[in-house]
Amino acid sequence: MKTSIRLFLVCFLALAAHEFLFAQMGAGMRPPDIPGVFKPVVGSGAAYETVTKNGTKMSLEIAIIDKESDGYWMEIAAEMPRMPGTNYVKELLVRQGDDLVIEKMIVQMPGHPPIDLSSMPRSIQSQKSQADFRANAQNLGTDSITTPAGTFSCQHWRDAKSGDDYWISDKVVPWQLVKMTGADGHTITLVRVITDAKTHITGTPVSMQEMMQQQMGKPNR
Repeated sequence: MKTSIRLFLVCFLALAAHEFLFAQMGAGMRPPDIPGVFKPVVGSGAAYETVTKNGTKMSLEIAIIDKESDGYWMEIAAEMPRMPGTNYVKELLVRQGDDLVIEKMIVQMPGHPPIDLSSMPRSIQSQKSQADFRANAQNLGTDSITTPAGTFSCQHWRDAKSGDDYWISDKVVPWQLVKMTGADGHTITLVRVITDAKTHITGTPVSMQEMMQQQMGKPNR
């Protein structure tokens, strides 16, 4: 999941040539990392509310929308502070051993056509993320956790490095995360289980080069 968020931020920075987007970039707009156990089911997903240690709230939806060969298309919808509308990133994840590798990636921001990032440098595109975070966490047993999405019987894990606590359930797709409380005070809470998930990205994707040419060709306002 960390790879997803890093690449999402890369897209924002690349599009900062557009005057409006450049003005909106700032601290506190990065979606949080969501470690978990990757168990994809096409058409299923989860919606979360995240709260930073400073009290800033953000909404995230993560769903598996399709399968291609040996990979799964995962789509993330994020509503971020000080940015209007919902931003989407869709990526084809392929498992290689204990890692997930992004093979293809498409993003769409409000008022823009979708952008195909699959041609980005392989050193960025092929960054890996863990498919299962439990290798570096301590099992603290089973807890019953109630959220706006309902009550779940969860495994309680604590990250050995950060001290963050995670509650996971195999009833939640694709990362099994029900709740997280960070050692620094930030939280992630499941608010809704998503069924019959479909892509929200519309239009024909353009390349990053085409997008930059379009934005640089627009007159200043």
